Amino acid sequence: VQLQASGGGLVQDGGSLRLSCAASGRTFSRYVMGWFRQAPGKEREFVAAIRWSPSFTDYADSAKGRFTISWDVAKSTVYLQMTSLKLEDTAVYYCAADTPDSGTHYSRPEYKYWGQGTLVTVSS
Repeated sequence: VQLQASGGGLVQDGGSLRLSCAASGRTFSRYVMGWFRQAPGKEREFVAAIRWSPSFTDYADSAKGRFTISWDVAKSTVYLQMTSLKLEDTAVYYCAADTPDSGTHYSRPEYKYWGQGTLVTVSS
């Protein structure tokens, strides 16, 4: 599976941004897809995860109510819609994929496949 993340950029505090993660290589809908982020000097942290079947989504507490993960299976693309962005959301955002039976918990940054990251900078 190859993952290509995009959509990062500079946005003002309170603004919105949508990240995309295009996947290729295998049957996309079989995978659990996750978004993680890593700020300078900090560990990579879970943001959101989604599974097609059975349907499942979950969010980090910091993302609940502000971020929405979704996907377009036909386009093999996962999205992360981010609203009400805060300065502390500034980070490199990574998408990741793994099979549901891998033994990896979806909230841990131990996925098998990773995209290259896209930088989100929130300014005041």
